[in-house]
Parts: sequence; structure tokens; C-alpha cells
Amino acid sequence: TELGSRRKLELALVNSKLLLFPCRTDPSPIPTAAGTAPIEDFVFLFFCCLFETKSQTGPSCIGVNASRERLITMLTASTRLLTVRVWRLTALIKPAGAWCPPGRPFSTHSPLPQLPVPPLKHTLERYLLALQPLVTPEELEQTREIVREFSRPHSIGPKLQDRLERRSRRTENWLTDWWLQNAYLECRLPLAVHSNPAVVLPKQDYNDWKGQLRFAAKLIAGVLDFKSKADRETLPTEYMRGKPLCMDLYSKILSSCRIPGPKHDTLINYGCTRNPPAHVTVVRNFQFFHLDVYNSDGSPLTVDQIHMQLQQIRNLSWKTDKEPLGVLTSDHRNTWGQAYNTLMKDKLNRESVRAIQKSIFTVCLDSPVLKISEEKYTSRMAAQMLHGGGSYSNSGNRWFDKTLQFIVGEDGSCGVIYEQSSAEGPPIATILDHVLDYCKDPDTVRAPMIPLPLPKKLYFYITPEIKRDIEHAKQNLDILVTDLDISCFTYRNFGKDFPKLHGVSPDCFVQMALQLAYFRMYKELCATCESVSVRNFHLGRTDVIRSSSADSLEFVKSMDDPEKEVSQKVAALHKAFDCHSAYTDMALKGMAIDRHLLGLKLQAIEEGLSVPEIFMDTSFAVATHWRLSTGQVVARADSVMCFGPMVPDGYGVWYNPLEDHINFSVSAFNCCEETNAELFSKSLETALSDMQNLILQTSSQTA
Repeated sequence: TELGSRRKLELALVNSKLLLFPCRTDPSPIPTAAGTAPIEDFVFLFFCCLFETKSQTGPSCIGVNASRERLITMLTASTRLLTVRVWRLTALIKPAGAWCPPGRPFSTHSPLPQLPVPPLKHTLERYLLALQPLVTPEELEQTREIVREFSRPHSIGPKLQDRLERRSRRTENWLTDWWLQNAYLECRLPLAVHSNPAVVLPKQDYNDWKGQLRFAAKLIAGVLDFKSKADRETLPTEYMRGKPLCMDLYSKILSSCRIPGPKHDTLINYGCTRNPPAHVTVVRNFQFFHLDVYNSDGSPLTVDQIHMQLQQIRNLSWKTDKEPLGVLTSDHRNTWGQAYNTLMKDKLNRESVRAIQKSIFTVCLDSPVLKISEEKYTSRMAAQMLHGGGSYSNSGNRWFDKTLQFIVGEDGSCGVIYEQSSAEGPPIATILDHVLDYCKDPDTVRAPMIPLPLPKKLYFYITPEIKRDIEHAKQNLDILVTDLDISCFTYRNFGKDFPKLHGVSPDCFVQMALQLAYFRMYKELCATCESVSVRNFHLGRTDVIRSSSADSLEFVKSMDDPEKEVSQKVAALHKAFDCHSAYTDMALKGMAIDRHLLGLKLQAIEEGLSVPEIFMDTSFAVATHWRLSTGQVVARADSVMCFGPMVPDGYGVWYNPLEDHINFSVSAFNCCEETNAELFSKSLETALSDMQNLILQTSSQTA
């Protein structure tokens, strides 16, 4: 079957009540017992079965058993098992207010390759190179011996590699499920600050509750407009470096929620159910409301209708609730998991919690915060977006388990906080750009004169035990709020245009400035991770670019060496640029080392084996202690993303490079005497300017 004919085939299968199960779609040859067969011979293998299994007669049953036998024969004849995945036809599930034509999920609009398993030799060689600027020569030599032992034939390394490759052959993406569990659902740290990133959006042009509600109404309508495009699959496929990206995450961000457990969390997406949610959650003064956002005919409410409903919510929540129930979601995951089980024993609480979890997204209508200087405004707002300001501020207006929460302050502040297990920065930035564009357009649709039901207030039965849990969570959150040290600033000497003008990637430029800033403060480099998207692979999420290298160490040392000539410093800088660019290219090809090393370790654990010595080595601990956790999320809006450090003695740095300036957020913890977000910000500003001057010096000499 040709790829271009799939839509017609799907329609035919729907009409004949058959389900479609597509197989592997990557273009690489398939090894068989007789050698390798081109993928053209196996472009799609369709297995048809009855949609209504109870019906065993009729024309559509003809050949089903024979097809099943042929499929099994073909699968077993090949040494490479084809992955068969259930294909959920979107025509069978109709979200509220949207007609979904039968079609393919975004991720399969263009067949995407599978995430490869890098060769073991490649990863181990790159691992030793990554250790060079981080450990002593003696530690490096000791690690070399451990690596040699790990990689010997018939040793544990090649065995784990073989099993990892087998896992890759029988799954759609060998990493995705492991990453979801290991990086997110099994992590027990609080979601606030430690896990959930936030985005600070430009301050809006209002400063009272009337402007707040009007903007919130347009924001809700903008998200619903984006949702309708996602439901209809009319969002344009995104590209990076000319390659299509997996759009799978867009179906998981809305109508999803993380569910706490005493030892392990779970993730639920209600958007894929037969009756997807048609409401959003609105929180004001620690009170939660169920707001239906679709009419009975499935059409979304207009901006005016939503605005009227928000006014009703304000009238119903003029007084702050005594118990900020939402702060429970900010606690340590084990603690919140136990409190959650207690909370859910009561039927009223179950119904209210389920309404929050099932909602499309959450809107937090925050009270104004204390005014501070314009210089510190963005830093204060970043803290507000990350944790809500504490138990006596707006933290009770949050449900940190919810995948997507929009924050609209009465003072014009606004932003978003999201839970990472279902979302990544770039898709969130795309949604925000769409919503902000929507909010700029004047209202064109008049509200119909149809009476709307009142929004439903969600009630909770607070027992003495739950009250104690809330008090405990408030204390822990307030400690975390005090501990967070965050500094946001805008670097205005240049933006992304300056590096591009001189043939340098803006990302490379900023990453080397981060290395220089850190080295000047601590006289050494540290393990630095830069998050990079690998959505160019099917179900791809992220990988790591290691910015600290032998070349970056040589550059930062030469930068302040008075004995070095300008030409030598520039040569070292460009060598560092080239090294970072090469690692970026390697990561985009699925050949970075960190996810592969994690896969080898988890493979050993899954099989009940002892954790190999390579992962118990001191050098491995140093190499994965991310004292600099960084990333760029490019958005058209003049915004900046922020998040907490990954380790207690580290920094979290995010940046958004725009044409003529760069927005930065730098976070640290006050409990660590060695770190200081404001000092690091100043060091970073100086490093950027010094590198700019160095390049300009060279340009003037050349001219």
C-alpha cells in the first residue's frame, strides 16, 4: 500500500468496521534470514480484525484468520521483529466541539525514524572524553580501566548492549517508557521548583480585577482555539533543520494529569477517552471551580460568555478559603501520595479531585503581590510562577500535578507552569505563542443570548487528618520558597543576530559564555547539561549536550591569560564552538552518551543484575552531578522560562535569544553558601560582553 493511499484505506476500513494496525515505518532495511530486504517490500503490514468482535459472520470476516496466520509467519520468518502498535482512529473518538476527520496522529504524518541505540564503543569513547575536564588524571586512568573491563568481549557491557538493541527492535522507542518512569514518575522530590518549569510572559496592560478577568477569558478562548486545531489535526508539522518533528506530545498536554502515589506516580490522559472533558478548572482565593467551556452543541463558549462566567466565579469566591488545599500538591511525592489516599476516602473529595484532574487545563486567578523595583520584577514573577509565593500568597491557587496551568495575576502578571512528564518546553512555547497572538486580535464573535449554568464550586470535606497534612505541606513549601534564589535579567548588548552575523550559532555562543562565567567564579569547570530535543525521532523527547569539554576548558583558561595573544584566544574560542556544534549534531542524530548510559544501567536493573561498576565509579558520579543545568526555549514572545537547579549546589539557567536581546533566568538554592544566582548573572553578563569584544577586535583587525 502506498503511503499516499492510507487515508482512503482508513476510510474504507472504518466503513467495513475493521481496525487498522500499522507496523514499523522507519526507512531502514529489515534484516531477514536471507539477508536484508528493502523496506519498500515491507512498507506497511496491515492486520485486519473485526471492530465488533461479537460478530463472527458476514463478508468482513473473510480471510481474517488466514491473514492472521500469514502475519505470524512473516513476523517469525524475520530476525527483526516488527513492532505492531494499535492504531486508534480519530474518527471513532470525537472531542467536544470538534469533528475529527479520519487521519493519522501528528507523529506519523511523515514516517519518522526510530531512536537508534548508539554503538557501545562510541559511547564509551565519548564518555572518557567528557571526563577529561572534570576529574583528575588519576581518577581518569582508574575509570579507563573500569571501562576496558566493562567493554571486553563476553563481559557485561556487550551483553547489556545486545539486550538493549533487542529492546529497540521490539518497541517503538527503546527510551520513552524508561525515561517517563525514571526521570519523572519515580522521582520523589516536590514538583514545585524541583521539577515543574514555568514561563514568565510579558506584563499585560491592566492592573485591576476587571482587566484580569477579560484577559483570562481571551486566554481560555485562545487555548480552546489551539485545542480545536490539535483535535482536527490541522496544526502544521514542525521542522528542525529541515526534518519533521514528532507531534505526539500535543495530544498529551491537554486533559492530562499526574496522579500521586506513596512510592510511584502514574499519568492519566483523559483526552483519549470516549467522553473527553469539556471543562477547565479555575482557581481563585484557594477555591476551585468547574467551568464548562463548550455549549450543548459542542461549540466553544465565546470570549464574552467565558468572561461572564469568570465574573460569576469572582462573585462566588470573594473570601479566601481557610484551607489552601492546593499546597498539598507541592509536598514531597511520598508524603502527598499518602495524603492523597486519605483525601480520596471521602466521596465528595473524590468527585472534586477527579474534576480537577480531568479538566482540559487550569487557570489560576492570582491576587496581586507586593510591588518591587522594575529591575527585580521579572525575578519576583518567576518565583511566583514556580511556587506561587508561599502558603500566605498564591500557592493555594495551584494544583502542581496538573499538566498545564495558566497564571493570570490581578496586577498584570501572567505566565504558565507545566508538569514535565507529559510536556516539553518547545510545545509549550508553541501553545503560548498561539494564545498570545489570539489575545491580540479584537473580539469578533458576539455572545449568544443563551443563559449559562453557574460554574460549579468544588467542595472538600477537610478532616482533622487532612488539616494536619495541609499544615505540614504549608511548612515545607514555605521553607522551599525561602530557599529558592532566582535572578532574571535581559542582556541588551546583542541578541541572536550578532553571533549569526559572525557565523556562530547563538546557542554555542551562550553556552561558552556560561562556561566562562562559571570558570571565573569557581576556577574549574563542572558537569554541564544542555537539554536538546530529539523529536526528530518517533516518540522522541530530550537528550543531553555536554557543554564542558577539553576544548571549552582550554578557551576559558586562555580568555584571562595575559600571555595569550588575541588571535590565540579567538582560535581557542572557535575550537570550543566547533566542539559544541559537533556534540549538538551528534545528539540530534541520537548518538549522545547520557541516555545510552542510562539505558545500559536500567537494562541491568530490569534483569535483576548487579549494577555494573562503571555506574558506581566516582567519575560517573562527578559526570552526572549537573551543577550547571541549562537549556534554551525559543519563543516569539518576549518571555523567559525558569526552573530550579537539578542539584543542591548547582544552577538552573534558561534563556530565550531574541533578535536584539537575550532573556535569562538563573536559579540556585540559598542553603548552599557556594552558589549565588545574582553573582552568577553578573558573571554571565560580563562573559557575554567580553566574548563580544573579543570577536569585534578580531573583525576590526581583519578589516
